[in-house]
Amino acid sequence: MKKILLACITIMLMLASACGNVEMTSNPNNSSEPKPETDESIIPENTSEYCTVERINLDSETEKYFYGTWKVEKLLGFANSYNDASEYPTGQKFIGDELIIKKDFFSSKGLKNYKKYQYELKNPLYEISATCDNSLAFYRLYKIDIPDLNENDVVKVIDISDPSTKMLIPVGLSFFVVNNDRLILLSEATIFELKKITD
Repeated sequence: MKKILLACITIMLMLASACGNVEMTSNPNNSSEPKPETDESIIPENTSEYCTVERINLDSETEKYFYGTWKVEKLLGFANSYNDASEYPTGQKFIGDELIIKKDFFSSKGLKNYKKYQYELKNPLYEISATCDNSLAFYRLYKIDIPDLNENDVVKVIDISDPSTKMLIPVGLSFFVVNNDRLILLSEATIFELKKITD
């Protein structure tokens, strides 16, 4: 019995010693070989896989870009989750309509063909509800493929609320600011590009 116990202990010590040697020799930090340099031109700038989801006030750069009178310029397509093509086959009911987005005033009454979008609000609360550092992160969160969205584009999702009720308005409309140089409107599941006509 003592011989079997002694043999087991010897085997365990040999295994423990071998494991320690493997760990020591495979540790890349102990390697004296130089580390290969990476070519930074092939590494994407924004590598976050997920969006930052938190409500924050608009930063000054986004405010400057976002505030103004906007015209619905063109239909970009439809969200993957649901296709509104039966109602908006060419976006004809929105193209040319206008939205007013000012620091102290918001109006979607320029979307004339839809009664449910008729909002006017004094002193609206504008917030960034999510920031996506690249197109993949944006797609992961929203499952919306915005045409011409480049890999490293930063997309900020803007919410507009009534300051007294904190309710989002207008229901059914979403705004996406891309790199503070492009404004996208999502109506239900239809994607439009907006063009600023006045500051």
